[in-house]
Amino acid sequence: MPAALALVFLLLLTMFGNVKDGLLVFTGIPFALTGGILALWLRGIPLSISAAVGFIALCGVAVLNGLVMISFVRSLRDEGRSLDDAVWEGALTRLRPVLMTALVASLGFIPMAIATGTGAEVQRPLATVVIGGILSSTALTLLVLPVLYRLFHRRDDEETAPSQSQLAAGEAA
Repeated sequence: MPAALALVFLLLLTMFGNVKDGLLVFTGIPFALTGGILALWLRGIPLSISAAVGFIALCGVAVLNGLVMISFVRSLRDEGRSLDDAVWEGALTRLRPVLMTALVASLGFIPMAIATGTGAEVQRPLATVVIGGILSSTALTLLVLPVLYRLFHRRDDEETAPSQSQLAAGEAA
């Protein structure tokens, strides 16, 4: 599991080219893991190898959702949008894709989560982890990630925007 997480972070670092955005997308993983653990606890299912496999799959979905959101906000910023406009429009525009990804994955695992037949002892922990984790990571992606992006990049926005005194000096000249 630690090796998989390290590999995911290295791939994010390579894709974004900076640590800040890689860490922002990576924040989805702890929320997803928390949701998976909580779902196991609520159902009274012990941590097992199949649950660990579910956690690895869950990390992939959590990262994908964060990646969709952050890459779209970055593209809006590259077009020249202000930080607030880019975050707001990015969150609204990516709402449907993130929800659809979460809904498809969650609904697809419901038969495994309620299975009682042969192999159910392997399927139930995996499905429970994925469903619980996707629900919590989707909430993070839609609600918390845009706020974190704005907080992390607020200083960058202030440095690139001309200050009021610079604007006043330019008008006086």
